[in-house]
Amino acid sequence: MTTSRAVTWDVMASHGFETAWVTFDGETLRARGRAVGTDPEPYWVSYELETAEGYVTRRLRVTTETPEVTRTLDLRHDGRGEWTADGEPLPEVNGALDCDLGLCPLTNTMPVLRHDLHRTAGEREFLMAWVAVPDLAVRPSVQTYTHLAGTGGGRVRYASGDFRSDLDFDADGLVVDYPELASRLTPR
Repeated sequence: MTTSRAVTWDVMASHGFETAWVTFDGETLRARGRAVGTDPEPYWVSYELETAEGYVTRRLRVTTETPEVTRTLDLRHDGRGEWTADGEPLPEVNGALDCDLGLCPLTNTMPVLRHDLHRTAGEREFLMAWVAVPDLAVRPSVQTYTHLAGTGGGRVRYASGDFRSDLDFDADGLVVDYPELASRLTPR
């Protein structure tokens, strides 16, 4: 069954906002999103994300614009564990299943849905292809997601390095509240 959602977040970490149009079809996700922020500098971001079955990232295309420069990134996962950025191999993130676009609450969805962590007990560690905003540098990031509670959606602890945050998800696996990063806005 195919369902579509439009979600908007107040992204406190960037002093900006993000809106994404998300389509779920079985165990795949497609999304288009745009964000504006003023921290670390004024920028715009546009992205398109698509996953394969099991919510494994297939492709992330991103464009960022600052007053001085426009950057693009075409990040691809080959389905066997290898990644490329604009056609160039990225061996440092090989083995990762997901991308994580910096300052973007949407990209927390894939690992949570794949392991149903917003609904059922468990803890999982992931290697992510983390994309910095606005410079679009890709780096490896080890992240741990731990189910804390089911609350209609669920609460999941996110941890990476010394950073920890307890995220609230809705029943579809989309972030509702990510303390210190973003909070979903509700339509009037």
